[in-house]
This record gives sequence, C-alpha cells and structure tokens, in this order.
Amino acid sequence: MVMQAVLEIYAADDFALWPVGEHESYGYLVLNGELTPAEVGTAVMRIADCNDFEPEEEHGPCPTDPLGTFLHGLLTMPDLFAAGGFRVTDSTTDTVFVEPGCCNGLETWRDWLDVLDGSGCSSFGHDPSSVAERVGDVVRLTLDAHGPAGSPVIELPVDQVRTLVASARQDVQDFLGLAGTWAEQHLPAHAAAVTAALARALDLAPAP
Repeated sequence: MVMQAVLEIYAADDFALWPVGEHESYGYLVLNGELTPAEVGTAVMRIADCNDFEPEEEHGPCPTDPLGTFLHGLLTMPDLFAAGGFRVTDSTTDTVFVEPGCCNGLETWRDWLDVLDGSGCSSFGHDPSSVAERVGDVVRLTLDAHGPAGSPVIELPVDQVRTLVASARQDVQDFLGLAGTWAEQHLPAHAAAVTAALARALDLAPAP
C-alpha cells in the first residue's frame, strides 16, 4: 500500500520563464525530495499557474514584466490552491483511491488528520467522489461513494493510515526543501517569497 502526494500537471511546451520537464497533460507528478531540477520547475510552474488569478486591489498592481505577472497571484493571493492530493494505491489489486478530483487540492491534505482524529470522515473532490471514513480501528476508503453500486473499497488499520499520511507529508516537506534551493538558483530575486508561498499552497510551515 502506497500513499503519494501528487500534483496534477499539463504539457507546457511554450513555457519559457524557467526550465521545466516534459509531461503530458492531465498527468500527475509525484512530489518528494528526489525530483530533478526540471521536475521541480514543472511543479513550481503548475502551482503558480493554479493561482494565476487577478488578485484583489488591496494586493497591489500586477507587475508588467512576464515573470512578475506570472508569479503575482502566487505571491499575493491569501488562499492558494495546488491541484492534486494524497493518492493511495493498492499494488496488489491496482486499486487507486483519491485519484485527485475536481475541487480537491494538496492544500487540503490535513483532511486526512480529520479522518483519523477528528470528524472521522472526509471527501476528496469528485469524479470520482472518493470518501475516507473511520470505522472503529479501521479506515474505509471508498473509491466512488456517489457512483454505481459496488465501488472498490480499501480497508486499512488506523495506525497504518497514520503512518502513510506521515510519510506523504514528509515527501511534501522534502519537496518544499528542494523547491527552496531551486528558487534560489532560478528565481533569486523572488526566492524567499516563492518558497513561503509554496509552503502556504501546500499547507506547510515555512521551510527553515
């Protein structure tokens, strides 16, 4: 059983602000501390693009240079989004839970903690409508709670899920460390601000 932090990505053949990797659209990039610089660049590009909205007036005017314009939303929006989530794969059956769906982002990863120690239930977007619920000492993962009857279900001990969540969170923290180093090399004028924004987008404390 594997839990991975994944970021939804798309092809970016015309992106030229910094080096990025080659990826197909609507794929997923696993975030961890072993990514190449080009993969880190892809992840930063995608998270910045997720937040490429016109901020409210109080966040200041948008810069006119291409880099400043692209980073403006990421650096000024109060609530950031990172398309993706924690994906669980049962390698024995090839069942995948929480293939990140619409309206779900990595910034909501703490919902897993709520399943373990809070309300005991959380949903993770839709299409499919994945739901995790705690039933006693077991966490039940339903692949598509609102789909046809007979949706695949994975049941795991609470302690195993707790370990999986801690490991996936550490992977995200390790990615953030890589991203901070990457930003110093590729975005020196914005490195501290970009790293802090990524930490907010991933709901992590700023990297030390």
